Amino acid sequence: MASSSLRNAKIKTNSCKRIVKELRSYEKEVEREVAKTAEMKDKGADPYDLKQQENVLAESRMMIPDCRKRLEAALADLKAILAELEESDQKEGPEIEDARNTIAEVEQLFQTTDP
Repeated sequence: MASSSLRNAKIKTNSCKRIVKELRSYEKEVEREVAKTAEMKDKGADPYDLKQQENVLAESRMMIPDCRKRLEAALADLKAILAELEESDQKEGPEIEDARNTIAEVEQLFQTTDP
């Protein structure tokens, strides 16, 4: 029981970390696409090309809320597994410490970014 919960904690922790990376990647992509769109407007780009670029930007922006939702779900799962471990008197260990640090990091991310 306890070892499978530890394994689940490790899996959920890694899942949270992966989604955080993905979210940051989409945020950087949106920044790049915003700059590219602005540059195209400044240079008077062809309206069709500009429209295509705006579509690319819109798609990138749509990925951020999706990523945040998945991260919220993964965070809730991780918290539940951590609570389960603590109830079964497993309060120490590298997996548990990593889970706590990841929870703190994700909660900090949610506090400093707006949806």
